[in-house]
Amino acid sequence: MAYEKTSLDTKTKSKVKKPSLYKVIMHNDNYTTMQFVVSMLMSVFNRNKSQAVKIMFDIHKKGAGIAGIYPKEIAETKVDMVHFRAREKGFPLRCSLEKES
Repeated sequence: MAYEKTSLDTKTKSKVKKPSLYKVIMHNDNYTTMQFVVSMLMSVFNRNKSQAVKIMFDIHKKGAGIAGIYPKEIAETKVDMVHFRAREKGFPLRCSLEKES
């Protein structure tokens, strides 16, 4: 059986759009301990101790701080993780998402 060589036009260009990124913002409250905020930044957002402490002080002094920037689904998952762990410990810690511009 002989195969015939054919020329196929395979020059299709498709642009892969980068996913939109979202900031995960942690908000200050009067009940969640600084230690718990640092532990969330380290365990959920993979920050080292010094980064976590710096972000925690931003949250404490400015009312909010950026925990990280991720594609939407990852950011939503991280917010859910923080909310779940905070509720388990009885803290009202809140996170929100903001689309990166």
